[in-house]
Amino acid sequence: MTTSQGPDGRRTFEDLVAEAEAAPVDGWDFSWFEGRATEERPSWGYARAMGERLARASAALDIDTGGGEVLASAPKLPRLTVATEGWPPNVAKATALLHPRGAVVVASPQDAPLPFADGAFDLVISRHPVRAHWDEIARVLRPGGTYFSQHVGPASVFELVEYFLGPQPEEARNSRHPERARAAAEAAGLEVVDLRSERLRIEFFDIGAVVHFLRKVIWMVPGFTVDQYRPQLRALHEEIEKKGPFVAHSARFLVEARKPGA
Repeated sequence: MTTSQGPDGRRTFEDLVAEAEAAPVDGWDFSWFEGRATEERPSWGYARAMGERLARASAALDIDTGGGEVLASAPKLPRLTVATEGWPPNVAKATALLHPRGAVVVASPQDAPLPFADGAFDLVISRHPVRAHWDEIARVLRPGGTYFSQHVGPASVFELVEYFLGPQPEEARNSRHPERARAAAEAAGLEVVDLRSERLRIEFFDIGAVVHFLRKVIWMVPGFTVDQYRPQLRALHEEIEKKGPFVAHSARFLVEARKPGA
């Protein structure tokens, strides 16, 4: 791929945007951002803790597995491991990654009931579920089973969202509050045994990273296209060139909930 540069040797707006538009966005592999954006990681180390719980489980379900990358990082999977995913490109990617590990991938629409029997799993996990359907999670857990997940928290990356969409209503800012998750989990009959939240610094070093992020995390600016937001993108490119990285903050919370019983 040839690249164009401005008179100061920097890559041009058009070149950065074209590269980001051409990059694939399936799965949850974020290696494309290497050297172009950074994000702090939560202190609790979700993937490691998830792996420890999977090693002790007999039957596990991963909801919204994406391309299966997080589940595949576990050193040991239970004898029965199932993952669900609703986006067809991710279903194919997760299948290719997880089938060699003995895990089954089920194509399941986001808001449909989970296609599993009551009490089928002693562990349900999910990293960044689109929406947690607590009644369904409680239904498929065995008595004594555990739900262990890292969720996106309130007003995550809203500095970027509001750059493009303007100020957001308070309901949108608080719709993913961890205390709402606690209340919904308890209403479904689960006991929340751990709930922790953190806000984490993100830096975007060039406009290509912004474009790739908004194409990949499609719910941030719904319907995002470069053509629709080109003036804002160009203004943000110039701001990054003059002032340095665009800084935002992600919100994450860890939730562990137990189904009472044996």
